[in-house]
Amino acid sequence: MQIRDLPYADPGVPDIRSGARFLVWLGRQQLGGQVKSLLWGLLHHLGIAGLPLGTGIAVQAVVDRDGGRLALAGGLLAVLGAAIAIGDVMLHRTAVTNWITAAARVQQLLSRKTAELGSVLTRRVAAGEVVAVSTGDVEKIGWFVEALSRFAAGAVALVVICVGLTVYQPALGVVVAVGVPVLALAVLPLLPRATRRADVQREKAGKATELASDTVAGLRVLRGIGGEDLFLGRYRAASQEVRKAAVHSARMWALIAAIQVVLPGVLLIVVVAYGTRLALDGRITVGELVTVYSAVALTHHPLRNFEEIAMAYSFSRPSAKRAARVLALSRTTTTAAGDGNGERRATGDLYDPLTGLLAPAGRFTAVVCGDPDVAGRLADRLGGHPAEPDADHTSVLLGGVPLDELTLDSARTAVLVQDKDPVLLSGTLSELLDVPASGAVAAADALAAAQCDDVLDALAQASVDTGGDPMRTRITERGRSLSGGQRQRLALARSLVADPEVLVLDEPTSAVDAHTESRVAEGVKELRKARTTVVLASSPLLLDRADRVVLVHEGQAVAVGTHRELLAGEPRYRAVVTRETDEELAAAVGRVGELEALEGESA
Repeated sequence: MQIRDLPYADPGVPDIRSGARFLVWLGRQQLGGQVKSLLWGLLHHLGIAGLPLGTGIAVQAVVDRDGGRLALAGGLLAVLGAAIAIGDVMLHRTAVTNWITAAARVQQLLSRKTAELGSVLTRRVAAGEVVAVSTGDVEKIGWFVEALSRFAAGAVALVVICVGLTVYQPALGVVVAVGVPVLALAVLPLLPRATRRADVQREKAGKATELASDTVAGLRVLRGIGGEDLFLGRYRAASQEVRKAAVHSARMWALIAAIQVVLPGVLLIVVVAYGTRLALDGRITVGELVTVYSAVALTHHPLRNFEEIAMAYSFSRPSAKRAARVLALSRTTTTAAGDGNGERRATGDLYDPLTGLLAPAGRFTAVVCGDPDVAGRLADRLGGHPAEPDADHTSVLLGGVPLDELTLDSARTAVLVQDKDPVLLSGTLSELLDVPASGAVAAADALAAAQCDDVLDALAQASVDTGGDPMRTRITERGRSLSGGQRQRLALARSLVADPEVLVLDEPTSAVDAHTESRVAEGVKELRKARTTVVLASSPLLLDRADRVVLVHEGQAVAVGTHRELLAGEPRYRAVVTRETDEELAAAVGRVGELEALEGESA
């Protein structure tokens, strides 16, 4: 795979049983690139390993005053220099290609999973962790993939050097063959501690990132309540903890690096001292001593790859573990793969067996939960991607067809869920409303139904380069230039344009005033006249316009009727909608019980 061929047509199905297995799977996907990098790395390292031989021949030729051998040594050094240059360039090229292609594969896998889970992703995984996985973790995983081939080439080069020196000069070669493995393995006892310190650093960095993300997202609110200094102080404290953890981790890696410098120096001193004695005794020549000395001096180059692979694995293992955890998340509780239902198209009533909630086809149904968190989880469940699958693996039914048995595309075409805090991507208003849709609802009609006239006016006034055309006016990231109510109504218009078979809205008017809320409810009801609409809300203005209202209490649908009917005859519904106190609710329930008892006696 070359960089020019990215992105992958299919990034594959990863092994997500553990972080280590994920790295192994990723390495297998890069097998061709790893082999190329290994071969170029061998050319580079063996070229370096051959320099001492050429140098030794040249020195001995000078001692013996042999011009022919000196010329031969010069030619050998020239060939080795060319091999080193070509090998280094191509090793870097192929290794970076492995890094980029591996990172691209992981990013595609994460993007695919994000698209599959939607808003549920940040409910299951902290926002800071999502950011860390999609940015820093991807780079660390790519680093390990890149360093792997360099390490393999360095390890093979060290074996060749040790074997070659043992054959070339057994007396000194044995010393080197014993000393080099000790150098390579000396840092192993320190790696677990270094890894733990690095894990602590990454954990604190993730929390700091999450805090920064939350602060930026709520900056307007913080300014409104004067809380900037408070959150700034919290972030400063968190960043200082990250700095201390980073310094603590860097000390251990500095110790490992120091060992990698000191021990080769000790080996070099031993080789020189022992080799000098052998040369004085006449057991080896000066050229052979220079060759062995040079070879030992150059072993630090492949040995650095041992330190690099240790660091790369230490940093990439928890990164791969986090990536595998995200990739292991599932939208549904069951899978329809291979069951022949991939092309099924569902239509009809929306029914949730878990709660008993029924939303008849073509009707405007309002659902009252009382608890916003319960409402959010119910909305996700109605969309086919519950935050936590239930023990019985029950799926929501649309026209009698379980949503879990539909393909992802079919399920999204059938049911669309708008979260209570929808996100507006940066771009023009026209681009915002350019979403997969049936084509039956025009953008102008959707904007009118969502009461976006003031939003269009604000965008037209803010437009400088578009001649006052609000549809061509750019909206900033997450719509931060707009008010909460304006963002909410634009998101509602986007959902109306999509025109799904079933539209689930979670508190779609919580950020608008009562007058606008009433008009939005009427506009949505009119525009969605022939479609199924489910609105989770507790506003009387919205509930009064619903065809039917369902009260969900303690996870079960306990009452169904119109808003006025439930308001008059269901104390629990009235407590949620009118915000009655516990004492008032108890008194109302008591009066209902007395009336039922009197009716029973008279009967």
